[in-house]
Amino acid sequence: MSGAVQVTYINHSGFFVSVGETLLVFDDATEKADLEDGAGDGRVTRALIGAHKRALFFASHAHADHFNPHIYDFPGETVYYVLGEDVPEKYSGYRLGEGDMLTVGGAQVTAFGSTDEGVSFYVELDGWTFFHAGDLNLWHWREHSTLKEIEQAEREYVHAVAPLIGKPVDIAFFPVDPRMGEMHDAGALHFLMHVKPRVFIPMHWWGRADVAIEFARKNQEKRTEIVALTRPGQSIRAEKAENGEITVDPYIA
Repeated sequence: MSGAVQVTYINHSGFFVSVGETLLVFDDATEKADLEDGAGDGRVTRALIGAHKRALFFASHAHADHFNPHIYDFPGETVYYVLGEDVPEKYSGYRLGEGDMLTVGGAQVTAFGSTDEGVSFYVELDGWTFFHAGDLNLWHWREHSTLKEIEQAEREYVHAVAPLIGKPVDIAFFPVDPRMGEMHDAGALHFLMHVKPRVFIPMHWWGRADVAIEFARKNQEKRTEIVALTRPGQSIRAEKAENGEITVDPYIA
């Protein structure tokens, strides 16, 4: 067994994942850190950090819906920051561009590309693999973009995803953004078909929980379990067997 992990939704594209004694925090952009104990609403707290031997904060890029300086409210020798290279230099941490690799806090981190700012993150830790897309997506507006613009967006997206094909992905966090209108889920569907994650969690749906829920309802398949976490603080527990099969327990309130 590779043990169990617990994935908790923060907000928008933010999640934290408890992997044994390590806490991974992805794209936490909440406006204010809750430094006190036990908020219970998905915010990272001192108590949460203290319950782990180490914490790794990831910020895929500098957009305000993916990065907030409050993540630096948790200093400590075993608190690490892994940043997309566009995050301003005044914020300390390990900066990664596409193709860069890093071992930190026991985790192996690889930065993959994005079709917007920054990078996406592939993290290997304790027998688990996680992929957080950041703003990697097939960004197109079918009702407004020209055919040339759509074709260019598709080429850029397919090129960015290609290096991930064939890599094991246990849990993926990926945008399903309703602002794009028709075919807003095209990038997510391509990712499911070609990368084949074992668990897929929609994100970046701008307050439209119905979009995440409907995506999960329509696209479940034997190969991938799609889980819509829609309320801050909502969690799942995933466990991996020796044969690689992953089981996901019902939501933890």
